[in-house]
Amino acid sequence: MIRTTCAACATPLAHTAPRCGDCHTRYCGRLCQKLHWKAGHKNDCKQIKLGGGAEQYYADKKCAEAVALAVEKCADDTKGQTCYICTESLHWKTKEGLVRGCACRGTAGFAHVSCLAKQAKILLAEAKENNLGEDAINARWRRWHTCGLCKQSYHGVVRCAFGWACWKTYVGRPETDTCRLLAMTVLGNGISAVGHYEDALAMEEANLSMRRRLGDSEENILVLQSNLATTYDQLGRREEALRVRQNVYSGRLRLDGEDHQMTLNAANNYAASLNSLKRRGEAKSLLLKTMPVARRVLGENDILTLKMRWAYAHTLYYGEGATVDDVREATTTLEETERVARRVFGGAYPLTVQIESYLRKARAALRAREEPSSGAP
Repeated sequence: MIRTTCAACATPLAHTAPRCGDCHTRYCGRLCQKLHWKAGHKNDCKQIKLGGGAEQYYADKKCAEAVALAVEKCADDTKGQTCYICTESLHWKTKEGLVRGCACRGTAGFAHVSCLAKQAKILLAEAKENNLGEDAINARWRRWHTCGLCKQSYHGVVRCAFGWACWKTYVGRPETDTCRLLAMTVLGNGISAVGHYEDALAMEEANLSMRRRLGDSEENILVLQSNLATTYDQLGRREEALRVRQNVYSGRLRLDGEDHQMTLNAANNYAASLNSLKRRGEAKSLLLKTMPVARRVLGENDILTLKMRWAYAHTLYYGEGATVDDVREATTTLEETERVARRVFGGAYPLTVQIESYLRKARAALRAREEPSSGAP
């Protein structure tokens, strides 16, 4: 992650924390700076300075480690292949091997992280230089986390490697630079992709604090808060995730209105947090209010509509005091939702598989409720 803690004692840092005058390594105070110098920093300071300063040096180091891990994990898939960009098996400069982290088939899916990162950087710079417009700039920015050929998002260790490559590319820019700000989000998502949630949390909290200090837009703040809530969930901090998601939903209603897809997505996330804390009644009320809007605005086949109907069924048959009618309605809802998901996305799609699992449980619960007791006359 970025350097958000003191290099000597790991205390979280304010943005005004003192730095080493030569390499810009950050500390919580002068005492820690002196202790770190005596503990060995005086031997590393010159090398860090030559490497571009503490942030750049650390980003380069972490990027190299993340790329090496991704190459190692992809070794079986990439054996005997070459990069579709530079046509070499080993990168001419970094000597890194190949990765494969998307759905491309044939030879198109093999590449060096360095080649793809350079391509993303050049394409984005060209879009800005030629004033191609916001849509083109956003599409090219997505190359930092999505394959430009098959359009599938990178995942796992490959996504983490791209997160560090993106941060490495833009870390040296001013704090207010748009690319630098966006790179923090790409890195946070990449770190989360490999399950390093504590590191991702520190990154996201630092990013959110900085955006607020810089007076960023409400839209961007809401996006960052949504990411933060997801990380809280992954760390088991359910109450904190709920509070943030409630704030995000309220913010979306105010900013975008109830018909906007982002508002509906925030409502679904808020309902999921309520369900995870077994506050089924509140989740049910929220979904009863927002599901009809999703069906009207997005349509019956939209993935968000299907997720909301699935969540609604969950509130019915898992709720305390669920009646036979509740379980029957849940089963019917899941049967309808499963048919649509199977038709639209296929039987192997993760959402379809999850809905089918819940449907089996609901059917079993319904049979148990409807069958007469074995001891009955």
